[in-house]
Order: sequence, then structure tokens, then C-alpha cells
Amino acid sequence: MRSASTWHKPVIANSAIAGAGAGLVSSIVTCPLDVIKTKLQAQSTVHGSQGYLGIRGTITSILKNQGIRGLYRGLGPTILGYLPTWAIYFAVYDETKNWLGDSEYGGSPGEEGHLRKRQVWATHLVAAMTAGASGTIATSPLWVIKTRFMTQPQDEMQYRHTWDAFQTIYRSEGWRAFYRGLLPSLLGVTHVAVQFPLYEQLKHWFADRRGIATVQLSSGTIFLCSALSKMTASVATYPHEVIRTRLQIQRNPHSGVLADTRTYRGFVQTTIRILRREGWRGLYKGLSINLVRTIPNNAVTLVTYELLMRQLTNR
Repeated sequence: MRSASTWHKPVIANSAIAGAGAGLVSSIVTCPLDVIKTKLQAQSTVHGSQGYLGIRGTITSILKNQGIRGLYRGLGPTILGYLPTWAIYFAVYDETKNWLGDSEYGGSPGEEGHLRKRQVWATHLVAAMTAGASGTIATSPLWVIKTRFMTQPQDEMQYRHTWDAFQTIYRSEGWRAFYRGLLPSLLGVTHVAVQFPLYEQLKHWFADRRGIATVQLSSGTIFLCSALSKMTASVATYPHEVIRTRLQIQRNPHSGVLADTRTYRGFVQTTIRILRREGWRGLYKGLSINLVRTIPNNAVTLVTYELLMRQLTNR
């Protein structure tokens, strides 16, 4: 009988490789939607005033002022962000599931796994939150850089490329700037805590109805399970994304980029300020484009991941 260590190493490696590949494909396919969503989230408008005029107005404004390249601004840091994010996420997620007794792509359950094998929802919940927190902390600097890239005005270009952005932010604001918005990002772990347990349950439901294993589900079924779980999680946990974006795009006063004083000074203060100035709608700014972006993005990610895992596992 194979030992746990014999199983685990290739499973973790396969999960990381498949996750990175899925992140690469999805980031390229949906980058324009990510740019539009980020701009809608980042704008701060008072009751009754207007910023971008919705999705169509945002697209028109970007194309008019920046051209087609404007829709791919931040693609470099986006790819650099998605690759390690999904590689770390799926490696930790699959290994945690394996340890808790729900091994889908090989692996040998840990000692605790047999005791928890029937607690499927709890297993997926713990695995999703552990993986989400690990990926968020490890890749926070990359997402700060990506957000800065996407939201900088065309006539005030502060960063020429990813490395330049890293150096500029570090010199003018210090290392703490790379973890600005980390708290709402960690609270965003509630998103995957909703999404992935639901995704796994939907896969099991479809597989049971058809009398097959989950690894035999078609790409179309995986796409559907992903879309339904992502839409549910996005609507339920969206406000943290707006708060995180507002905190991430804000520079320190001495950097001389935005205002002389910081508008947002923490998670709670940012939430209160948005509610007072923009109403509850401010916490859902960009939701429509977020759904248009994240649902296909996540579906492409998970379909690519599942297909790659099947290929890597069956080698």
C-alpha cells in the first residue's frame, strides 16, 4: 500500500500546475471585464452625482481615451497575480480535502479524514477557507499593484511596468502599502466559503443523478456548477470587494499622487463613509459587470483546472 507521502507530493504538484494553467487562461480571456469592473468599483461618487455611466459608458470612455490597450491595462500583474493565487489555492484546497478525507484526484486520507468523511460540507468549508486565506496573504502585493495599474489615469501614468510599480510603491509608501486592503480581502474568504462547498455539492448532486463519479462530469456540467456557485457567492459577499478596492488604490499623502489627506483609513471607517456618502448602493458598485466578469472567469478557471487535473492524474 502506498504511503501518504508517496501520494501527496504528485497530487500537490498536479494541483499547483493545473491551478496555474487555469489562472493563465482565465486572466487573459476576461481581462477587459476585470478592468471595467475595477474602474466602476474604484470611483467614488456622492448621492446624485455620476462617474462612469454604467458598463457601456465605461467601455466607451476607456476606448475613447486609451484605445483597445486600455482594456488590457494591468494584464501583466493580473497574470502574475492569478497564476500563484490559483496555484496556491488549489494545492492547499486539494491537500486539505485529502487530509480531511475527501480525495477526488487520488491521495490517501489522513487519520482525521476517516472520522470526517461524512461531513462533506464541513470538509469543503474548511478546505476553502484555509486555501483562500493562504492565497490571499501570499499574493496581496500583486493584487495591489494590479489595482493601481488599472485605475491610474491616462494623463498621470505613475507606473510603466510591474517592477516599476513595485519599486515606486515601496519607495514612496513602504511595504505596508502592499497589504493595504488585506482585512477586507481576508473577509473575502467568506466568498470561497460559500462558493466552493456549493460547487462541490452541485458536482456530487449531478454525479449522483447520473450514476457516475464527479471526475466523469462533462465540461458543460462543470461550467454550470461553477456559474451557479459563483453567482450565489458573489451576490452574498460583494461589498468587501468595493471596500478592498478603495483601500488599495489609495496612496499615502507624501506620494503626491492623489489627495493631501487619505479618504479611507480602515475597513470600518471605509464602510461607514461609503454608506454615508453613497448609500448602500455604493457597496454594490460594479456588481453587474462583476457578475458578467466573474461568472465566465470562474467557469473557465474551474473547467480548465478540472480538465488539466484529469490529464495530469492519468499520465
